[in-house]
Amino acid sequence: MSVNIVAFGNERDVLSEDSQQSSLMWSYLRRSALISEIDSSPSAEHARSPVTTEYQACVFGNVRLVVHDCPLWDIFDSDWYTSRSLIGGADIIVIKYSVNDKTSFQDLKDSYVPMIKKALNHCSVPVIISAVGARKNAVPCTCPLCTLDRRSCVTTSEGAQLAKEFGATYLELHALNDFYIQKYFGGVLEYFMIQSLNQKSSEKMKKKKKTQKCHRVQPPQLEQPEKMPILKGEASHYDSDLHNLLFCCQCADVAFYSEDSSKVVEAHKVILCSVSHVFMLLFDVKSPADIHDPSILRTAQNLFAVEAGAGPPAPRGMPPCSVPVRVVVKDSVFCSCLSDILHFIYSGAFQWDRLEEDIKKKLKDSEKTEHVLEKVKCILKTPGKLNNLRDCRSHQIKRLYNTSLRLFFNTPVLADVIFTIQGATVPAHRAVLVARCEVMAAMFNEMYQVMRLQHICELYIITQLQSMPSRELASTSLSIVSLLKKAKFHNSDCLSTWLLHFIATNYLIFSQKPEFQDLSVEERNFVEMHRWPSNLYLKQLAEYRNYIHSQKCHCTVM
Repeated sequence: MSVNIVAFGNERDVLSEDSQQSSLMWSYLRRSALISEIDSSPSAEHARSPVTTEYQACVFGNVRLVVHDCPLWDIFDSDWYTSRSLIGGADIIVIKYSVNDKTSFQDLKDSYVPMIKKALNHCSVPVIISAVGARKNAVPCTCPLCTLDRRSCVTTSEGAQLAKEFGATYLELHALNDFYIQKYFGGVLEYFMIQSLNQKSSEKMKKKKKTQKCHRVQPPQLEQPEKMPILKGEASHYDSDLHNLLFCCQCADVAFYSEDSSKVVEAHKVILCSVSHVFMLLFDVKSPADIHDPSILRTAQNLFAVEAGAGPPAPRGMPPCSVPVRVVVKDSVFCSCLSDILHFIYSGAFQWDRLEEDIKKKLKDSEKTEHVLEKVKCILKTPGKLNNLRDCRSHQIKRLYNTSLRLFFNTPVLADVIFTIQGATVPAHRAVLVARCEVMAAMFNEMYQVMRLQHICELYIITQLQSMPSRELASTSLSIVSLLKKAKFHNSDCLSTWLLHFIATNYLIFSQKPEFQDLSVEERNFVEMHRWPSNLYLKQLAEYRNYIHSQKCHCTVM
């Protein structure tokens, strides 16, 4: 048997004066105690690619070890067929880079790792990513706008993140000495060699048994009538996709608040309306005249209230306003369990037993638990039918939920995306597209990942806000809180952090604006903690002014 190892990349230190630095694979073959009879030569099998060096040796006594070392990534650009053949015949893949060559690492990450993934085509070939060398530059500037970001040093976190995305084993080899080569790198490499040999032995044994079985004299077999083929599709991720949509709050257009104006959770109109006529009434998808069921009307009026001015209706044919609609939950006990109820709805609205158990654990009161569950049944009620516990535990709700989103298919109701196809228009819903399609999710979230352009935009926004005087900040119609939400939605961490500090620094201005109430509990706590001027200062200032204007203090000059 044999083990084939393919090594890609150049581990030579660009900052080192030693131009004769040994390669990682050659250092391992010379230093490992398991290796014998080393032979190195240009690869005869891949003669068209002179950049590839082939090493042959014996390992574990009589196992043939073949190593193809490709230090230049040009093989992927010049000879894709050869590089793909190398990867296809590999039992183990080693990817090497120097920690002092950031440019090569970026090329590896952006261009060549995707090519290797494509060539592997989901094969379970172990991959080792080796960062070679000692970092020789100082600690770089962490400012995202600084030109020093183009440093020559590759950090440990960058290498580990690349390995995580690839599903590879990450190793840092600070020097090509006995410890790092023989014990550290060699130990991992030899472990994968043994795994490969065990797998090959197992496959060989199975093949041998199958061959022996074929040579036996078999009794005649009566052929069975041909059956119709059964088509098996991929398992549906429908429920989990929508559940993840609630978890990450992307494209949320509804914000639920308690009666004390604190935000509870965000959700999506189209999902809520797809399972409940109560929400259809709440968001004007249906009118009371369309439902003819007074119990549903009472549930909507008693449980929820849409705040006035939460968002003007959009013109016909245009997507609705992106500002989430503010909905106040009137029932405090129900409000405390709202997140669990929404998880129940988004997960398929048929795991009633789990919802009941979660609410019991949270409330620890049988009467309050029954009260909340009764409200949930009222929300899920079908017009003109009675709802009871048996209905909730049956398949009726599941069947309703799995088909109810069809009501919003190819209709402008609640649609916020319009596709134009050869002159025809197809309305759709951004939340559903983001939940069910990774391509659409990328398209609606900073799909091109142009980091430098993002930093330039962040710098422009920060510069403009810093130049505005206090009087203009107080009178401007620009919503800083909405800008904060958009920065978080587009993963602009630098801008969102700066905006929180900006709100805290100008606390007296922004705390008087209605948009201040849209801050989440976590954001509000941050602003209160870092506010300027602080409560202590304002208190001391008030005491000083009272003292100055009191009769106890008189001007000594006058």
